[in-house]
Amino acid sequence: MPGEHHNARHDEPNGASSAGRHVQDDRAVGAVVGLAIGDAAGWPARQHRSHALPAWTRRLRRELDTFAEEHNVTSLPVPFALNQDVTPLRFGPSDDAEWAAWTLTWLNTARPAGGLGQRPGTGESDWSRERVHAMWLKAAESDGVPRGRISVATAVDALRRGVLPPRTGHDNPHHFDDAAAIRAVAIGAMIGDPDPDHAADVAEWDAEVTNAGDGVLAARAIARTIASLPVDPMRPRRALLSELPEHTLIGRTTRTALDAVTTTSSPAEAIPLLDDVVDRVYSYGTAAAQTVAVAAALADVALRAGTPSIEAVTAAACLSSLADSAPALTGALVGAARGASSFPDSWVQRCRTLVGCCAPSLARADLLELVKGSMGEQ
Repeated sequence: MPGEHHNARHDEPNGASSAGRHVQDDRAVGAVVGLAIGDAAGWPARQHRSHALPAWTRRLRRELDTFAEEHNVTSLPVPFALNQDVTPLRFGPSDDAEWAAWTLTWLNTARPAGGLGQRPGTGESDWSRERVHAMWLKAAESDGVPRGRISVATAVDALRRGVLPPRTGHDNPHHFDDAAAIRAVAIGAMIGDPDPDHAADVAEWDAEVTNAGDGVLAARAIARTIASLPVDPMRPRRALLSELPEHTLIGRTTRTALDAVTTTSSPAEAIPLLDDVVDRVYSYGTAAAQTVAVAAALADVALRAGTPSIEAVTAAACLSSLADSAPALTGALVGAARGASSFPDSWVQRCRTLVGCCAPSLARADLLELVKGSMGEQ
């Protein structure tokens, strides 16, 4: 019937628009959930989660570690919950996921009805550099900043002493770490397509509170890539490199890592090659030039080779020196490219609940519901 044919054609654009919105939302959720999954996969997660237990449990573990060292014993202690609730030590996300959740929370305070932190009909969010800095100052003064990396602790202390950004990030002994890159995952997911430029700018305003140099470049690169919600497997690579100048350490290291895996057919195959990129002189495994480089390379291989998203994450966890955040960033990148539905449901369900090891106020929070709520979903 002519009328039926007309209705079918009339409904098609709405259906296509709805489908496109669903795919975009799945990739935004995928970035944050992928970060949580990668966070849980790294061995440091159990260390961080143990902070939800009484301090004496960690003291006893340190004493057992000292005993093993002094008596030449190879049995190494692990976090334990003697006569305590064992829930914090179950498999699940820790600091990175809680920082993403905290970032989503303050971004959500400016979310209009249009969702994704944007003004309806525009690609702009309600955030400005001044508002981002003011948010940090308010959080620092009210003890509302979660437990975090050295760059964060240093910046918060400086804010309380009256020092203002970007000096708090510049005059910072860990200005080069990846703390802001982790937060940038939430920023990219919240602000979203079609304005990766603005996502990168907001990530920079946030990053300069705690970081400078490579730390800020990493945040811009991650936010731009997540906000692009790429379909083309080559787009994550291009988005990242567009923010990482070749003359910088993070730019050189990322290009070296990407070049090292150009002929590999799986993330697992890439690990021995990326192991040659890992720095073993520095005492912390959170330098953005290292973790972002490895995450970029593993995501590139997984997207090019078509391997399951979870394989990129578990491969990243094999690089133990960088396991605190490289798996999380890897999960965020592949999640942004493929969506939350690309991860095993068993992992998604286990990694959606936060334990509150860094932000007690977020204990038992549902990360999946939080990110969907930030996008204006019911």
